[in-house]
Amino acid sequence: MHDIRMIRENPAAFDAALSRRGLAALSPALLALDEARRAKILAAETAQADQNRASKEVGAAKARGDDAEFERLRALVAEKKAEIARLTSEAEAEDKALRDQLATIPNLPLAEVPEGADETDNVEIRRWGTPKTFDFTPVEHFEIAGVKPGMDFATAAKLSGARFVVLKGAVIRLHRALAQFMIDTHVDDHGLTEMWTPVLVKSEAMFGTNQLPKFAEDSYETTNGWWLIPTSEVTLTNSAAGEIIDEAALPTRMTAHTQCFRSEAGSAGKDTTGMLRQHQFEKVEMVTLCTPETALAEHERMTAQAEAILQKLGLPYRTVVLCTGDMGFGAQKTHDIEVWLPGQNRYREISSVSTCGQFQARRMNARYRPSEGGKPDFIATLNGSGLAVGRCLIAVLENGQQADGSVALPQVLHRYLGGKTRIGADGTLA
Repeated sequence: MHDIRMIRENPAAFDAALSRRGLAALSPALLALDEARRAKILAAETAQADQNRASKEVGAAKARGDDAEFERLRALVAEKKAEIARLTSEAEAEDKALRDQLATIPNLPLAEVPEGADETDNVEIRRWGTPKTFDFTPVEHFEIAGVKPGMDFATAAKLSGARFVVLKGAVIRLHRALAQFMIDTHVDDHGLTEMWTPVLVKSEAMFGTNQLPKFAEDSYETTNGWWLIPTSEVTLTNSAAGEIIDEAALPTRMTAHTQCFRSEAGSAGKDTTGMLRQHQFEKVEMVTLCTPETALAEHERMTAQAEAILQKLGLPYRTVVLCTGDMGFGAQKTHDIEVWLPGQNRYREISSVSTCGQFQARRMNARYRPSEGGKPDFIATLNGSGLAVGRCLIAVLENGQQADGSVALPQVLHRYLGGKTRIGADGTLA
């Protein structure tokens, strides 16, 4: 959420930043609502002063036997009381209207973010690894002979419909090994604190990380008002909601492996085959809470941590900085990491790492107390995939596929698989 004081002080800069996202100027409407709200508050305060003054004079008029003045003042007190109630109610309504509008406006991109309309304007900043040259035509993950026995879309469709999968045998063991490897790497090598959090949250938590109100259709709400999390960014970030953290405790760096749920609204026709885009999936998330001054350094750190997972797995990837038109609602700057999928002969997103500045913290009232004194200020929040487990599974399967339908598995996973090194063409670990 945006600070109305900042908009009030520099509306031109606010509108210029929004224009980089392709949005029209919004400050005139916001400031008109803000001015009306402030005028009502001032009028209510003036009426309150009038009421207080009249209330003091009522007793004096009564004491001196001035019945006419007594009745006039008593009527004035009643009139001012009603006026205060009306003005306060109107100010509260305008305040809510202002907050509701601010809640639907995306974060402002940092000046260094490249301007553009869509993903074609994203800027590649580096690559790692060289895509493997196959002596046969590589296929997509669900077409690999050794994978087919462990990836059951028909049963999933019978149980739940489209965009679900039942994993079994060697494939689910590999999936579980990947998640454990990611968590171990983030905890042991990167110093993140592992968390286990609920997957059902209140609306306030979804609002705090900007899934609500604008993107309600992208998530699932239960009949009793809980929401299924689209990622543990929601729970990890909201752990600081309503808190004041000592600066000495920052940065706080967390990770969690959870189930995630997304309705995939607006993705009809996209990635309908295989398990690239699912309603239910697993992800290892990274979240950092820090001071605003250190956020960009933390952004680079988190990106490197996600890249390290792919490097250890030997999976080629490229890292891009998203342009203003492709960046998420709550982000100031985003790095996407795209892994090479030989079955599609292209790079596909496997991690998105974003710095949100104080945007989310203002929504959830998460602050820190400066070590050198002064009033509390909003923290900065960052989030990123470290990684999406299902997409990483796809990448391991497609990059490791062999001509005979078997799959060679990355060495770092062998200890998580009881020493097994491949999935045979028959679908068993060997």
